[in-house]
Amino acid sequence: MTIHDEKKALSLIELNGLVRATIEGTLTEEYWVEAELAEARESRGHCYMELVQKDPRSATPVAKAPAKCWRQTWALLRPYFERTTGQTLHAGLQVMLRVYAQFHEAYGFSWIVTDIDPTFTLGDMARKRLEIIRQLKAEGVLELNKELELPLFTQRIAVISSHTAAGYGDFCNQLAANAYGYRFTTRLFEAVMQGPQVEQSVISALNRINEEADSFDCVVIIRGGGATSDLSGFDTLALAENVANFPLPVITGIGHDRDESVLDMVAHTRVKTPTAAAALLIDQLRATDERIEACRDRAARRVAAALAAHGARLELLAGRIPALFSVVKTRSAARLDMMWTRLAAAAARQTAAQSHRLRLAAQTAGPLAVRAAEKERHRLQMLAQRAAALDPALMLRRGYSITLKDGRAVRDATALKTGDRIETRLEKGTIKSTVI
Repeated sequence: MTIHDEKKALSLIELNGLVRATIEGTLTEEYWVEAELAEARESRGHCYMELVQKDPRSATPVAKAPAKCWRQTWALLRPYFERTTGQTLHAGLQVMLRVYAQFHEAYGFSWIVTDIDPTFTLGDMARKRLEIIRQLKAEGVLELNKELELPLFTQRIAVISSHTAAGYGDFCNQLAANAYGYRFTTRLFEAVMQGPQVEQSVISALNRINEEADSFDCVVIIRGGGATSDLSGFDTLALAENVANFPLPVITGIGHDRDESVLDMVAHTRVKTPTAAAALLIDQLRATDERIEACRDRAARRVAAALAAHGARLELLAGRIPALFSVVKTRSAARLDMMWTRLAAAAARQTAAQSHRLRLAAQTAGPLAVRAAEKERHRLQMLAQRAAALDPALMLRRGYSITLKDGRAVRDATALKTGDRIETRLEKGTIKSTVI
């Protein structure tokens, strides 16, 4: 007798049927369960998930189970969840689901999702977000990029975006068609702007820009269109640290009015949209232009005021020069006349004295006196010639000149210093000079 004869074996479908009956008869209620999504995908309107629970210390999975949300239920739950959380269901997300057990003979066990609590996910997201912000503050980098100065002439722009994004085209068009005619140069560093690849894609673009950072004035990260739920990729610690420590100012235009990502918080400047980012750059250049215009106007006013002041001083000096010249000329002429009179008187006295001596000698000396008189006459003639030679007018007629300072003849050049006013008298006229 064989074992097969002693015990009747069940077929697999019969065994699975027993499991199904047991589960359906025992687990008759619906349960709320907290889990992490290891996988979430859609197919034909249904959502298929892989739930996992990890050891908080080692992050090792300690439990796994598949879950499904059928089309009719998923069509209601998906928009509600995304509208509330601003997220799509994706791997790594913490969720709270209401489920019931289902076992199918062919497809095995699965939890069937009937509801989802977005507030639980919001709480987990908020916790993670606060933890990221706390760590950035602890590292001292939360405000680091904001401390950089946006260059006055910000015209060389490195753009991180998708080349197919409408926002990228709007950004470039607005810069090119600005009302002031400013010229900007943009270069696209393409990156994935939604989905799980956002973090690594944007970091890779930042690394490429950093290799040639001297070629750019700032970085603009923009996302054209897209759902609010796609912002989750910008709430990561690694991306925030890269932007916070980046050597160039980073401008973000990735969200909407009421949504601010961690990336927005660490960026130098956060604006709402790509077109707002373009407007910011145009306004920055316009402000610089206005500062230059203001400086130019102030410089022109100061130069005009200085010229007017110097012109007034020059007119005043010009008015005083003729009067001063007249006084100096009169004084110099008087001094020259006095010198001439003194010289003539001295010559007359000398001549009279010699004549008197000559008469005395003639009376007492006879022939000797005659010779002496001849000698003295000759000497007198010589004196007369010397006196004539000392006549200033004669010296002037011979081409010589007399240089006077303060009415006195200058005999030694070392007696003069730079800036002294002197008067040179010629045969015809005088010359006034300044010693340089």
